[in-house]
Amino acid sequence: MRDDGLVLPGSTIGVLGSGQLGRMFAIAARRMGYRVHTLSPDEDTPTGQVADLEINARYDDLDAVRRFASAVSVVTFEFENVPAATAAAAAECCPVRPSGQVLHTTQHRLREKTFLSEAGLPLTPYRRVDSLRSLRTAAFELGLPGILKTADFGYDGKGQFRVETEADLTAAWDGVGRRESVLEAFIPFESELSVVAARSADGNFVHYGAVENQHVNGILDIAIAPGRVPREASRRAVALARQVLEALQVVGVLCVEFFLKRDGSLSINELAPRPHNSGHFTFDANVTSQFEQQLRATCGLPLGSVTQLCPAAMANLLGDLWANGEPDWAAATALPNVKLHLYGKMAPRPGRKMGHLTALAPTVEQALADVTEARARLTRRQ
Repeated sequence: MRDDGLVLPGSTIGVLGSGQLGRMFAIAARRMGYRVHTLSPDEDTPTGQVADLEINARYDDLDAVRRFASAVSVVTFEFENVPAATAAAAAECCPVRPSGQVLHTTQHRLREKTFLSEAGLPLTPYRRVDSLRSLRTAAFELGLPGILKTADFGYDGKGQFRVETEADLTAAWDGVGRRESVLEAFIPFESELSVVAARSADGNFVHYGAVENQHVNGILDIAIAPGRVPREASRRAVALARQVLEALQVVGVLCVEFFLKRDGSLSINELAPRPHNSGHFTFDANVTSQFEQQLRATCGLPLGSVTQLCPAAMANLLGDLWANGEPDWAAATALPNVKLHLYGKMAPRPGRKMGHLTALAPTVEQALADVTEARARLTRRQ
């Protein structure tokens, strides 16, 4: 790293984590002439398959983390469940972007919600839960139905239980493993939105607009960009996302997920301090993808243009598609405006993200129709 903080092409970037987000980051980095090292407990990983070096070590092996960080110019992470102590150990040897403090705040729902509340940002009413008794009290105060979520290590609907009536409380408490959790009030909403944005060390801010998200079983199913939402809601979502990134002093990419309520107001659902599933369309549809943007911010380069070249829709490919054999890739890719991305995961399992499809079209309606049709073709002959 130079004295001015720039990490120039030819340097080596370290990635903590080794999933598909790291894979697409590594592709962007190698295209710009950087080398990539990745560290995770796993082998033959999505990131490791395209990185220059894959290091297999536990995140709590802090000596291994320090050796890893000593061999690179800067470290970033591709998922927020890397322990904060791991980020701190890496920071002893080189810069970590976003900072370990951002990771510490956003990897724990209670810390995240406390931060949002103290910053005056809108969020769903919630209560901390640490026992069945406190869960009953929280349910009384907030009313039911509600959503009980583990305070840590939750994503893609994992560690979440819908509580309809008092009769569900004991089963939900058992379901979260009887550990610290959050009970959130259930708020009827019109749609779910996300804003993926980037912030540089000098405070520059760019964003990819409000993306419309459709979930199935707590997992993102389809993302539509630009989102089909009122202009004022889109403007407000971007403004709130900027507040979040500035309050956290993020250097890198962060996604803010929202509920758009029936009265037109917004509530923040969750934060993700890295590229996000709902921003995968940017790999194909934007001048600068969210992954290149993460690279630019991490390395101190100017942020790139976020201009979207055309409307897009992204559909996740889960392991369920392999239930009756290999999907029909030729049928799906017969649609010339559909792009296929597979993550290199060898073992498809129900609910596991194996890849995605992105359709590019003159309108969002056409993009949505095409990506839906392409995914349907994958299993039509099985």
